[in-house]
Amino acid sequence: MKSSIASVLGLVLMFNLNSGFISPVSQHHRIRNNSIKIISTPLHSTVVRRPETTERVDQVRERCAAATRDAQAARGCAENTGDEWWRDESAVNILGGRSITASSPLRVIITGGGVAGLVAASACHAAGMKVAIFEQASQYAPYGGPIQIQSNALRAIQRISQKCYEELLAAGTVTADRVSGLKIGYKKAVFGGLGPGYEKGDWLVRFDTLQPALDAGLTPTVVVDRPVIQQILLNHGVPEGTVRIKSRIKKYDELGPGQGVKVTLEDGTEAFADVLVGADGIWSSVRKQLHGLDKGADGAAASGAAGGALNEAEARRMAKESVLMAGGANRRFSGFTCYAALCEHKASNIEQVSYQILLGKDKYFVSTDGGGERQQWFALIREEAGGVDEEATPENPNPKLSRLLNEFNNAEPGDANGDVWDDFAHELLKATPEENIKRRDLYDGAPLISQGWARGQVAICGDAAHPMMPNLGQGGCQATEDGYRLSEELKTVQNTNQIESALDTYFKKRIPRTTAIQIAAQLGSDLLVDFDKMMTIPLVGPFFLFMTQLSMPFILRFLYTPEF
Repeated sequence: MKSSIASVLGLVLMFNLNSGFISPVSQHHRIRNNSIKIISTPLHSTVVRRPETTERVDQVRERCAAATRDAQAARGCAENTGDEWWRDESAVNILGGRSITASSPLRVIITGGGVAGLVAASACHAAGMKVAIFEQASQYAPYGGPIQIQSNALRAIQRISQKCYEELLAAGTVTADRVSGLKIGYKKAVFGGLGPGYEKGDWLVRFDTLQPALDAGLTPTVVVDRPVIQQILLNHGVPEGTVRIKSRIKKYDELGPGQGVKVTLEDGTEAFADVLVGADGIWSSVRKQLHGLDKGADGAAASGAAGGALNEAEARRMAKESVLMAGGANRRFSGFTCYAALCEHKASNIEQVSYQILLGKDKYFVSTDGGGERQQWFALIREEAGGVDEEATPENPNPKLSRLLNEFNNAEPGDANGDVWDDFAHELLKATPEENIKRRDLYDGAPLISQGWARGQVAICGDAAHPMMPNLGQGGCQATEDGYRLSEELKTVQNTNQIESALDTYFKKRIPRTTAIQIAAQLGSDLLVDFDKMMTIPLVGPFFLFMTQLSMPFILRFLYTPEF
């Protein structure tokens, strides 16, 4: 078992999967109808939640549906036109470098059109740079529904684009106005009968995630549908046609100090830029070359824009490919496979609870308000990598759902361990169609302290640089911080021969923070294997919970600093 200090820190951080607060605005806020209205009020302004109206529910659901249709049609993206700026080698391959001016701006190519790539592109565009995104997928296919844009990410986005910030707040649903926390999923006795034990659904820890934000005058976290986030960034963050789809990078070649980079795509297309940024996910092709990794360290499963499999057949292929790639890419299988879905269902506890984790033996069930009277849930189960579900048959037409209903069985005899689960997991599972449930194995990696994130005129960001477990809900938030910091360093470049120094500064400023968060997220996940033992030890369990509750404000202050 880990040391008591490490254990407390890990589990404390684990509890905060989707909570957090930081905002750049100096005004205080009031939450109305699940949107944020910025007003001038005393520091301890009361936040009043009102139930979602039918109009608001329809608005949230239709906006998600419209953004999904736009994504499937690749609206805002481009294919070949033949006259793109990045085809001109003469603009970058200049001996000794060239001066950066308003008429001759820095030219940046980003690989990967997911959130990390779109934010980095938006930040660079806002700073006056020319930007292009190469995305290997043919369309955006979101995995797992809405995502939390925590307040540190909101701050970064507002600094990049006030319009994007306002659009995200208007589209988002506030989750900080109700209780969040950790419950035990099933009845559990204390060792030796030396205590009252736990009943299923008992709160172990409850978080006040709103007051720390109000005390600091910060914007509450919002949950927004992934396709909506992507369309906001496409529409308001970058010029039309910035994303070039069906464009998988094969290799890159540096042309010399200050002379730029040549990027070669799988179809033979050559592109030229001053800077290349790999935002292409955990199996990054750019990182493979940057760090000299094995040939099999990347693959078709590495799709930033796709965010997950397009269909069941692709999901099965990705599960197998990821196992093969992990070794060559120095990535770690977490020990968990994750099922996720968004269901159109008004949760029975929606007025009191915005986010909760039901903990069990070698598995846990997470749920959060997804806005529009929808619930997003995740079921994480400890098992070997590369597993796939049975194919549907007439006898079992819903294999994923059937498995999950058994794993979180709320009736006798319970699950395979004999544990009878709290009803809430079943409530959400029963409201979810089989086709909405997606599955993937979870991978992360060690911090790249010695390897670095940059070399020459090439850098990485997001999951390519710091893949982490979802226990803190900070993966996308840290990618957003990366994009902002990257642009801040690049806009100091006055001559292209200063690019290498700027990218090195970007790495040095980011690595301490992302390392701490990566380690904390991994530790929180790994401690789950000890939960069943630790929480039921007399004296140790109560102390553990007390320290978790006591430590929360300090943890939040660390995670949600306004500077990055």
